[in-house]
Amino acid sequence: MNPTEEFLEHRELLFSIVYNVLGSVADTEDVLQETWLAWSGRSGVQNPRAYLVRVAVNAALARRTSISRRKEEYVGPWLPEPVVTPIDPVERSEAVSLAVLVVLETLSPLERAVFVLHEVFGYQLTEVAEILGRTPAAVRQLAHRAREHVQARRPRFVADPQVRLEVTQRFVDAVVGGDLDALLEVLAPDVTLWADGGGKARAAGLHPVLGRDRIGPLLIGDRVRRPVPSLDVRYRRVNGDPSALLLSGDTPFAVVVLDVEGNQVTGIYAITNPDKLTHVEI
Repeated sequence: MNPTEEFLEHRELLFSIVYNVLGSVADTEDVLQETWLAWSGRSGVQNPRAYLVRVAVNAALARRTSISRRKEEYVGPWLPEPVVTPIDPVERSEAVSLAVLVVLETLSPLERAVFVLHEVFGYQLTEVAEILGRTPAAVRQLAHRAREHVQARRPRFVADPQVRLEVTQRFVDAVVGGDLDALLEVLAPDVTLWADGGGKARAAGLHPVLGRDRIGPLLIGDRVRRPVPSLDVRYRRVNGDPSALLLSGDTPFAVVVLDVEGNQVTGIYAITNPDKLTHVEI
């Protein structure tokens, strides 16, 4: 197998790992390009997969610094760049929900890399230590801290995909239709809205919005004040979860992902920053 074929064989794995470490499709593609350049200049590698993962993960860790700087200057809430695919009944085990990616943003870069490699992709901690160039003891400590942090902050309940889709449809129908009563019915009292416009698109302010009584009128009022012509809704999987893709004409306008408990929405993640919708597949 030639170097190009070898790299392409592992590209999907590399993309998934790096994306879960970075939360950015554009930065992930840059890291994969760096990985390819490092790979194409090598020969006689005994374990190509291990080599490629090590190079990609360490390149991703180096890139976290620039992402952190961009986040400090970002306007409003920052959400990961969504990965959108057609709805498929078979869930991919490495798909990390948007809500969990938001939690991963609060970890240190090393904690996040350890969590992704160990908890998501099933690498043994000794393998993770080798990838990161750390001692097994240090990696065990990182893994313990990361696991506790994520478990304490991740959504309390993961809804059945069909229920999640039905609730998402009810939510979107209420917002698009301007039906405040229907919207309040589907929202949990303590719902939180994260709206990522990046200062380049409509959003719900500079901070997350808390509570059904604030969010309901805000969403309906925004639709009345600033209607979007020719709004089309398509349901897709976003980071593995049934979600809504809103289109204005042929252009992605927003990606909406919901946390659902029972039959109500407990969290709303709305991404309208056009820079983060560039890679969205319609």
